[in-house]
Amino acid sequence: MQAGRIAYRRRQTVRSVLLAALSTGVLGVLLVVAVTGAPGWERVRTSFFDLGVARESFPAILQGLWLNIRMLVVCAVAALALGLLIAVLRTLRGPVFFPVRAMATGYTYVFRGVPLIIVIYLFAFGVPGLRLRGTPSVLVLGGAAMVITYGAYLAEVFRAGIESVHPSQLAAARSLGLTYRQTMRHVVLPQAVRRVAPPLLNDTVALQKDVGLVSLAGPVDAVRAAQIATAEHFNYTPYIVAAVLFVLLAAPLIAVTDAVTLRAARRQDAGA
Repeated sequence: MQAGRIAYRRRQTVRSVLLAALSTGVLGVLLVVAVTGAPGWERVRTSFFDLGVARESFPAILQGLWLNIRMLVVCAVAALALGLLIAVLRTLRGPVFFPVRAMATGYTYVFRGVPLIIVIYLFAFGVPGLRLRGTPSVLVLGGAAMVITYGAYLAEVFRAGIESVHPSQLAAARSLGLTYRQTMRHVVLPQAVRRVAPPLLNDTVALQKDVGLVSLAGPVDAVRAAQIATAEHFNYTPYIVAAVLFVLLAAPLIAVTDAVTLRAARRQDAGA
């Protein structure tokens, strides 16, 4: 009986996979026929999918992508650290910490409401306008704008994780003689970070896309290199090349995010 059930499940699995592959193939063929059969397809293909322009512009765009990768790593680490700090400050108790909580709350409210593109303009063009000594480059200022903006989003994610830890665990830790700092470090934060890992990774994926906005400040990243190539060739294919490179860059992180989300869901189902 057991062998029969296993064989039946295998047949059902193979049937489901084949049916899914067939339906996907049919849908793909229909989409290709619909797009390529459109009256203006030849003009669109020439303007957006020119292989010669793609080959010529690829090296410069790839070199610009290296700048985006470095910015992603630096900005992601800095935004995570800033978000965690702000979340901890917002969870401080006692009237003496009210000014700190108020400033942290105001920070999250403001920078979650202001569009990132406006923050980049304010930092990249407004700060140099002050003519202060030691003003960093527009690349650093653009990165700071992304860190501050995403730090506000990540702070709310961290705060949700911290507040999801049951108060009894804090009371138990304090009854064992742990200080508030030790309780947060050894009891609360490990659980909070583990619970909010999927949304943290989702915000990191969003940051991976938004690092391309640094081109608004002037640095030659992948997007700016594509813009320059587009102006040289009067063709939009370089933007498609940049888009493909960004997708390839995001694919591993998206896969990790999906895996972590699935594992968290299975852990929650097992606990339930």
